[in-house]
Order: sequence, then C-alpha cells, then structure tokens
Amino acid sequence: MNVLFEEDGGFKAGSILADNDSSLQVEMPSGKRSKIKAASVLLRFAQPAAGALLEQATPLAAEIEADFLWECVSDGEFSFLDFARDYYGHDPAPVEATAVLLALHAAPVYFHRKGKGRFRKAPADILAAALANLEKKRQQALAMEGWLAELKEFRLPPEIAVLTDALLYAPDRNKPETKAFETACAETGLSAAQLLFRCGAIKSAYHLHYKRFLHEQFPRGTAFPALDAPPLPIDLARAEVRAFSIDDAHTTEIDDALSVTWLPGIGSRIGIHIAAPGLAIEHGSPLDGVARARLSTVYMPGNKITMLPDAVVQNYTLAGGTDCPAVSLYLTVNEQYEVLSHESCIERVHIAENLRHHDVEPWFNSETVGAALPDKPFARELLHLWHFANACEGRRGKPSAMQGVNDYNFAIAGDLADPESCTVDISERKRGSPLDKLVAELMIVANSTWGGLLAERNIACLYRAQTQGKVRMTTSPLPHEGLGVPQYAWMTSPLRRYCDLVNQWQLIACLRETPPPFPQKSAELFAAMRDFELTYAAYAEFQRLMERYWCLRWLQQHGLVEIDATLRREQTVKLDHLPLLARVASVPADLQPGQRLHLAVESIDLLQPEVALRFVALLDADEPACDLEEDLA
Repeated sequence: MNVLFEEDGGFKAGSILADNDSSLQVEMPSGKRSKIKAASVLLRFAQPAAGALLEQATPLAAEIEADFLWECVSDGEFSFLDFARDYYGHDPAPVEATAVLLALHAAPVYFHRKGKGRFRKAPADILAAALANLEKKRQQALAMEGWLAELKEFRLPPEIAVLTDALLYAPDRNKPETKAFETACAETGLSAAQLLFRCGAIKSAYHLHYKRFLHEQFPRGTAFPALDAPPLPIDLARAEVRAFSIDDAHTTEIDDALSVTWLPGIGSRIGIHIAAPGLAIEHGSPLDGVARARLSTVYMPGNKITMLPDAVVQNYTLAGGTDCPAVSLYLTVNEQYEVLSHESCIERVHIAENLRHHDVEPWFNSETVGAALPDKPFARELLHLWHFANACEGRRGKPSAMQGVNDYNFAIAGDLADPESCTVDISERKRGSPLDKLVAELMIVANSTWGGLLAERNIACLYRAQTQGKVRMTTSPLPHEGLGVPQYAWMTSPLRRYCDLVNQWQLIACLRETPPPFPQKSAELFAAMRDFELTYAAYAEFQRLMERYWCLRWLQQHGLVEIDATLRREQTVKLDHLPLLARVASVPADLQPGQRLHLAVESIDLLQPEVALRFVALLDADEPACDLEEDLA
C-alpha cells in the first residue's frame, strides 16, 4: 500500500512499511525511510507505484484550468477528493484525485487552503482584486524586462529618467524602476553614477558631486528665508585707530582687522578687531536659527555657501572706509615685542582699508622684509606686526604654519551652470609667508587670550584642544599642544563659523558683565558643539572632494599624459603642483618616502573622482621635491 502525504509545504508519495494507527513508517522512491503522522496522509492507494503517482498526476494537473474549477465548485469548504469526484463524474483514480489536488494547490488566488486537503473558493470580489494584482505584477515584470534591455544598451527609459536624482542619492528599492536599474548596474558592472552617465542622464560630474552634497547637507535647498538684518548698535565708543584687514581677493566675510598705535618710550598698542554680529544677532532669533542650521560657510573652488545671508554679511563685515562695531583685544607691547598687558572692549572701529594678498605680497614677502620696504599704506605697521608675530611664535615654541608646505588657490573661469565649459587655474604659494605668519599669530593670541578670559570668569565656551595628538572640540579649557597654548577657543570668524558666534555671545556677556546665553554644562551648548564638529568635518571633506575634481579637470585641460610626483607612503604619491594624492599600485615596494617619481596618466574618472597612474621611472635624487611635508590625507 502507498500513501500520498504533505510535508514541508509539498506533496510526497511513499510505500507503507508499518502502520501504527497514529503514525506510519514509509519508504520514499529514493530509498529514504521516514516516519510521518497519520493525520498528514491525504490518500492511500495501491496503484500506481509510489514513484509514479506524482509523475503521472503533474502533467494532468497542468491541463486543468483554475478559473474553470472556480466556476464549477460551490461555495463553502470542500475536500479535494469530493471535488475530484464531481469534476470527473466518477470515483477518481489516485492519479486523477492527485491531479485535482495539485491544481487546487497551485491556484491559491482561486482557492484558499482550509486544512489538509481542504479548500474554499475565493469570494468573487477578492478574486477579482487578486487577479488584477497579478496582472499588474505581470505588466511590471514585462516593463522591467524592457527597461533592463534598454539600460544595458545605454538608453534611458523615460520612466527611469525622472528618477535620476532618487536613484543616485535615495533609491526607493520598492519601485520596479529601481529594481530594474539596480539589476542593470549589476549586470553591466557599473555604479549607478557610471550607468546614468553612459545613458546621458548625468551631464556633468561636477553637478553629480554638488547635488549629492546638497542632498545630504541641504535637503531643503540653499536659499535663505526672507529675514532682515537687525541693526548693529550705534552708541558704541569710537576707537582712535585706523584698522586694516588682510584677506585674499575672494573674501567677502571679513571677520578680522588689525591696528597699531605707537606709544613713544613704551612700544606699541596692537589692536585685534573682530566683526561683531553677536551684538545684533540674538541667541534664539530667526537669524540664529539659520546660522545654527548651517553651522559654517561651505567652501569649494569657484563657489561657496555662506552661513549667513549675503545682505546680513554685508551689514556686519569689516568693510573698508566704514566704522564697524567690533570686539577688540588690545595688547600693550614693549620694544622687545613682549606683551606687557592686554584689555578687551566693544567699540566702533574705523576700517581704513581692506588689504588683499595679491596686492601686498609683491612688496611684503620673505625677501623684502629684511630690507627697506617701499612707501606703501600700512607698510610700517605690517613690518612691526611681523616682528611681533616672530616673537610670539618663539615664545610658543611652535610654528604658526608648517614651513615648506604649499597652499593652493583655485580660480574657476566660466559659468558653473555649465561646468564643462569652465577652465581652472591652480596656483601654489608657500605657506608661512610674512602675511600668513602675522595674521595667524595674532589670531592665536586673540583666541588663546579670550579663551583664557572666559575660563577665568567661569563662563562656558567652546574650545579647540589638542592632547596626545588628537584635535577635538570641548567645553573644557584644555591645552592645544600643537599650538603651544594653555587653551584655544575659535572666536575670530563669527561671520563664517557658528562656534565663533557662540563664543562671541559668551565674550560679549563677559565684557558687559551680563548673564551669558549658555550657562555652564548647558545641554544646548553641548548639542551645538557636537553638531558643529560633525558638520564642519563633512564640509571639509566636500571641499577636498571638489578640489580633487578640479585637479583632475586641470590634468584634462592641460592634456597631461605624464607627470612627476613625490612618494609619500604605502604607494601613495603627491602630484607636483597639485593638492592631489593618488595611490599607484605599480610603484616598486622598496622605494622610500620622499623619492621622486615620473608617472604616466592612464585614465581619469571624474565621477569617482579618481586618476589611474602608472610608475614609469625614478627621478634623479637631486630633483626638487614639492612640499613633501604637506599632509593632504
């Protein structure tokens, strides 16, 4: 005797070896023996053989139409055996009964399972809905096949074209379009960006990188709400100084200016004047909300996204020829450039001029400071500040700028709406010039002195600390070992960094002897510090990405197929005249960092963005190295 039974969601047939009422011992056609429950048996039969039952019933079941069965069966629960008897008009043979069972089981849309071998026909409305859903899925499957075929031939179906941004930045994997697109990526071996580029959906790698950044950091766009800039106070005392700023040509957020007043018989009074948006922008105001959301100005070659609206920046920037409210630090310095005393105040400062690097550096540089300077505005003050900066650097025992390292300036010519038509010029200049040093040292003095003042008055502040080689933000006045100062708080860029604006509010309260906006151990201050540190790092990473993109554009623009480089470490090289690091797998493993290499440019991928380089030759040992000490990683 043989039995048909259900096991693990499928049907099996076997020969009975032992029947113990509640259980059976059966042998499968494969020879395997199993113990099954008697309740799982659907049919007992003598003929055909166990191994032949399903083989004969399966093609017979395929001939039975589910919709015809559904029309034939009456409402209510039924057994497959009873229905097989009605269907065939006689007691069904084992193969016939099994064929009906298989047909019912294969049509769950038409027949709902109600137990072992028992079913109920689906209600008409439910069946109609289920059939419509099946048809929809069938149509989707056909559409997906068509989309996949087009994508593999690098043609973009319109249904997928409208989802370009979503596919790149936030794919909805429940959509059939996304499933077809990701299947095409897998089968072509291309990334989403590469496939869309091959299909013509991405016109520029520049827009790819920029839009991805906006999606991550500015999902609501970069437009500012319509907010008026609150007026700065006009009742401040006017300082008797003529201040000047020092910035590059593209700086519009002028945060800091300097002044020198000569004190005969004593030395000088050096003024460090910082723009004071904190006098007008109140903590908790709508403008504070804008700055709190952005946390910093975003810089990139040829473009920037400011922390504050341009109209607001223009109200508070230290523009030349105007009297500007400022928070000032005055240092009384003797003729040996030692600081005898310092004082801080809130005042109006006359900004006599905005000096620009490209105008000043031709006559004020490392070669000219040792001789008589030409008769230029503020030449005497600059030379005096440079000597003071050298003295400050010596007292700290740390350089304010790493010598021999290059800074790079990117000039983008053209409309970034059409980046492919733009050209890029990359110029390099040695870091640590007299202008760099005097500005850096005076900002270090201001940030360290004011940080110490707030620590002394027990007023909360956001500090920048470096201990055991790790730089981090903290609310504790810890040392900055890299700068050699007991504490260091960013306060000199309140127009472009939110932590500086926060610290300026605290400093203004300290100088006015009023309660500060953020008390000690303020949860809001901790949250602002955490968000600023994460966001500032993300902005810096984006800036590096865009600089890398423009470096590759520069290589393409100049048609370079070979370039020299300096080996860093682990087959990483620094390309000459570019702030660009790349890994070159073909560099011999026995070469040492600092050795000069000649490389071939094999390919450039602006979408990654990456450059493929190949080692060609080792340059002579006396070949000059380019800013070896610079760490761009």
